[in-house]
Amino acid sequence: MAGQLWTRDELIVAFNLYCKLPFGKYHRGNRQVIELAQLLGRTPSAVAMKLCNFASHDPTHQRRGVGGLKNSSRSDEVIWNEFNSDWDTLAVESEQALDNLKATRAGTAATLVAPPIVEDPTPDAATEVQRLTVVRLRQRFFRITILAGYGTRCCICSLNCGSLLVASHIVPWAVRPELRVNPRNGLCLCAIHDKAFDRGLITVRDTFTVRVSDAIRRCEPSEVVESVFTAYHDAPIELPEKFRPDPEFLRYHNENVFST
Repeated sequence: MAGQLWTRDELIVAFNLYCKLPFGKYHRGNRQVIELAQLLGRTPSAVAMKLCNFASHDPTHQRRGVGGLKNSSRSDEVIWNEFNSDWDTLAVESEQALDNLKATRAGTAATLVAPPIVEDPTPDAATEVQRLTVVRLRQRFFRITILAGYGTRCCICSLNCGSLLVASHIVPWAVRPELRVNPRNGLCLCAIHDKAFDRGLITVRDTFTVRVSDAIRRCEPSEVVESVFTAYHDAPIELPEKFRPDPEFLRYHNENVFST
């Protein structure tokens, strides 16, 4: 497929992978890059370059001087803007496109998913299956993207055990459903810090430092309270290499979820 233009489906699948890989993994020898290249019928080098092209539109990487192929930057920029203006729709669409590619290669039929639907209080079986499939695709995209951005480490305590990490929403998705898969509305937290963050017992300021509620600091003194919570008060979080938390979302959590 040398010289053949990328289709929109190919581009959104490639951007899907861009979201899920740490920046240092955008190379032709990466197993996931090779697997996607095989699904697309392209070379690993072509996929790797496409990922680097997307990185050239990322403000975080622009500050690092990352560049891409200028003659293909327009189509890459379009996809970048499309995702960033509607994460909810594009996350589901790209996840489904990826599943369809895998199903085609395996010789099976993937279940097509329509755009997200309005919740029906009395859904029939088919509608409920479709709804649950969309939810699963959203959750899969959000979790993998958040954990990859933070290097699979809790941004507060640096715990790196994947089974104990949670892709936490800063603004609860029930409050603003359009933010439920926006990676800038996510933090990678260990299970205990996720629970405390969800309950408003800790927060992250828009300066990216941790604030611990007085409710925790008034607990009976113990090594656990000190080492798990108090020790991190005013400490900076570990920022992701891409999709840095939006200060606006952090301010919402500070003002509406956090309990002083």
